[in-house]
Amino acid sequence: MCARYVITSPAAAVRALFGYDEQPDFPPRYNVAPTQPIPIVRLEDGKRSFALVRWGFLPAWVKDPRGFALLINARGESVQDKPAFRNAMRRRRCLIPADGFYEWSDTRPRRPYFVRPKSGRPIAFAGLWETWTGPNGEEVDTAAIVTTRSNRLLATIHDRMPVIVPADAFELWLDCAKVDDTTAAALIMPAADASLECYEVSAAVNRAANDSPGLIAPAVVAKDGAGARSDAPAESQKADDQLSLF
Repeated sequence: MCARYVITSPAAAVRALFGYDEQPDFPPRYNVAPTQPIPIVRLEDGKRSFALVRWGFLPAWVKDPRGFALLINARGESVQDKPAFRNAMRRRRCLIPADGFYEWSDTRPRRPYFVRPKSGRPIAFAGLWETWTGPNGEEVDTAAIVTTRSNRLLATIHDRMPVIVPADAFELWLDCAKVDDTTAAALIMPAADASLECYEVSAAVNRAANDSPGLIAPAVVAKDGAGARSDAPAESQKADDQLSLF
């Protein structure tokens, strides 16, 4: 799963890659966590548009969000079939700008690792978004990151990873009017092993309040091979990648 990620590229570099007209200015974030606002790119009237939404998918048909587990990830293998995601997969696909993500080892004690592109350039996670309308007409836009099985590089750490959409396939994922969900689903695959690098980082990332460049610095590993020994944050241990927003 993907429960924390990083977006540190200058706003101008992100805008140049994704090709939207808006000129938002946002600070680097080294520990983006569920329920926080996140930038997404989606198509509006045929043009790419920047938006801030809440990380944690809330289907439009939910009556009372207090009784619904928030979905931070959507498993790519079932995204066309699950009631929570199938409409968004058909009509509301988006891209989520990022510069890397954290993953925790499946072994105990769980160790955090930082995964980033070798190119040093920003990347795009495949995402789904939805607008939930409350009983008083209030609207909340939310999103989830689509995940897939890990590539060989990450398989020794964890069995899941976010889907990374290559730049030349942005339109294929975004254009729900011209590209059906089955065609778009062909992009749901692990990233090439050679495109990424990963290394262990400090357990300080476990605390969502921590947000500084030091979080992505390599961990100091002891001679016995032991690094940061602290369990992953609670949200990455919950079943089915679910959280409560309320």
